[in-house]
This record gives sequence, structure tokens and C-alpha cells, in this order.
Amino acid sequence: MADGTEGPPTATTAAADGGAAGPSQPGAPSLAEAFAAGMSLDERFDLVRSIGEECITEEELRNLLAKKPNPLCYDGFEPSGRMHIAQGVMKAINVNKLTSAGCSVKIWIADWFAQLNNKMGGDLKKIQTTGRYLIEIWKAVGMKLDKVEFLWTSEEINKRPNEYWTLVMDIARRNNLPRIVRCCQIMGRTEQDDLTAAQIMYPCMQCADIFFLKADICQLGMDQRKVNVLAREYCDSIKRKNKPIILSHHMLPGLQEGQEKMSKSDPSSAIFMEDEEAEVNLKIKKAFCPPQIVQGNPCLEYIKYIVFPWLGKFEVSRDDKNGGNKTFSSMEELVADYESGALHPGDLKPSLSKALNQMLQPVRDHFKSNSEARELLKTVKSYRVTRCLLSIVRCRRQLSDAGVECWQFGAER
Repeated sequence: MADGTEGPPTATTAAADGGAAGPSQPGAPSLAEAFAAGMSLDERFDLVRSIGEECITEEELRNLLAKKPNPLCYDGFEPSGRMHIAQGVMKAINVNKLTSAGCSVKIWIADWFAQLNNKMGGDLKKIQTTGRYLIEIWKAVGMKLDKVEFLWTSEEINKRPNEYWTLVMDIARRNNLPRIVRCCQIMGRTEQDDLTAAQIMYPCMQCADIFFLKADICQLGMDQRKVNVLAREYCDSIKRKNKPIILSHHMLPGLQEGQEKMSKSDPSSAIFMEDEEAEVNLKIKKAFCPPQIVQGNPCLEYIKYIVFPWLGKFEVSRDDKNGGNKTFSSMEELVADYESGALHPGDLKPSLSKALNQMLQPVRDHFKSNSEARELLKTVKSYRVTRCLLSIVRCRRQLSDAGVECWQFGAER
């Protein structure tokens, strides 16, 4: 496993590796169940609902929580390189809220989907190694793995292929091509892109995942909304009464002005989970943060969606002449000070860097102290170098084909 060449671990192994203590005897309640047992229906609803920027529908969510003590939630991801802080910390926050409310969470490690979408050059072995690396990050950052199960698509689909592919074919049969193409946003593509046949299959498969996993709740980002709505439309088509509830979380913007979302291909657009302290400080220092402007301010979004949910407060350290140190206990209080000018970006940014570094330090420590995690990180980093070189070679080839002369590396100009 340390050399990053083995296939995906079993679901049981993945959960066990997380160090989460299981029940002491068969049938004993989990920690999440025990905690949820002391919560009222309203408290459970408010906790689960707080995850989503949108919920389709709130009435169905409340009814589900009232009738089912342990709803099943589905989340998923393509192992495709570096993990930014939204995928790392925000996902851990959301999963911890769900399990605290008594939900079970299945995290769908979409290795086959990453291959369909040509991530990591379509190399399944590299994709699976990257998947194990990402699981290590969640273990280190503080995702509570009680009631969480990691499942690899390549394993689970092959266990019940007749059930899965029958679903995929039925979904494909009941939808026309334009409806499927409208879902291409889920792959980070646009409707104008030249999609491969594999990328046409992708939305039908992701829609099937929801029913294959028997999910009550789809807990994914707003960028996955279209395929989750497709799943509800499929329920109408087959006259199924119980539709999957869509709980779509907020998408953090990039750190630079005008960046609607983070990008793994642009290191300056986001804080990544293995960024060193100096990298975090520099990225936040350069981040877009206009004085007294809240709307479209990525630094304030980081505080709202990451710092407050994780730390419960935001501490600002500053000179007495600038107002002295202050601890904010709510986002509303912070926004009021920022809009009035009482809190300046020059004081907010260093404090934000400090909070983010506090959250990321356990991840750094884990990848330094754990030999397997350290080797995984080393292997995944080597993939990035390979991708960069391949991109350079491809670019040079395209320029050469176009009749543009390219200089060799190190050549005199």
C-alpha cells in the first residue's frame, strides 16, 4: 500500500483504517446514534438542514427524519489530484453534522467515474492511489468515521453488476440526449464541450448511484444539482413515491477576484489541504478582500463556511491603535464590523491565515509522522510532475504542428 500501486481497500478496511471505534458488541448503538437519541426532531432537522444552501424538499427531509432514525446519506468524489480546503474541511464538517444527527454516510469513491472523465490520464491505478491519499486527509483533519463507510465504485458495481447496469440502462432509455448533456456540469464540463461517449454515460451512472446505494439524502455540492434533480425526475417516470432528498451545499469561490469556484489547476485559487504554513499565509495575503465589501469577498466566505463551523469563533489579533484584539462569536457580528470599517482587511487576513493553519496542522503532522501517508503523498506529488511535463510536451507538439518554432529547455534565446 505504501508504494501506491495496490488496488482499492475493501469498505471494511477503509473504515477500520480510520481508527474509529466500532460498537463494543453486536447491536450496540454507535456514538452518532447515542448522540442523536438526545436530540429533538427540530434539532436534528436544523442540524441537517444547515448543511445545504438548497434543500429539495424541506418537508420531505423533516418527514424522513421523523420516520427513520438512521437515514442513509450519499456523498461522492472523483479522486483527481489535490484536495482543496472545501473538499477537505467543509466535507468533514458536513459529514460530522450528518452523523451527529443520526445519519449514516456512504462516501462513494468514484474511481471509475474519474477514469470516464479522463482524470489522471485515465490511469485507474493512479486514480485509486489518489483516492487512498484523500481518505488519509479526512482521517487526519478530524472527520468522525463512526457511521461513515468509504465505497469504491469499481468494487461495488462489480459485486452487483446486474442491478447496477439495469438501472443505468433504464435511466438512459427514459431520457433524451439533450437532457443528459445538461448534466455535464457535474463533470466540470460545459454543454459546449466536445464530450466523449464516456462522458455521456457519466450522468446516467451517477443518477443510478443514488438508487444503487439506496440513499435517502444526496449530500453534494450545488454543482451536482442537475443530476440529483434528474434522479427525482426518474422517480416520477417510474412512479416511485419516495424521492431522494437533495441537500446541496455551498460552493466556495476562488481566492482571486472574479473566480466563481476553486480550481485544482490554479494553485492560487484555493488553500489546499497539504499547503505549508507559508503558502497559506501568502495565498491569503494576495487574496481578493475589498474593504467594507462583504458580497463576493472570498476571505469572508472562508470565515463563514470553514472557520466558524470548525472553530466556533474568529479571533482577530491587532494593535491597540486599530481596536485591539477581538473575538467574534458570530458571522453577523463580524460582518457588522467589516462593513462599518471597524475591521480592516489588513487585520482580518493574518487572523484568517492563523485559523486556517490551525486546522491544517494535524494534516501536516499526519503526513510527516505516518510512513504510509507520507509515501502516498510522495507518490501523488510525482503524478503532478508527470502531468505537468505531459502538458508541456503536448503544447509544444501542437505549436510545432501549427508551424510555431519552440525553444528547447535551457536553450539560449
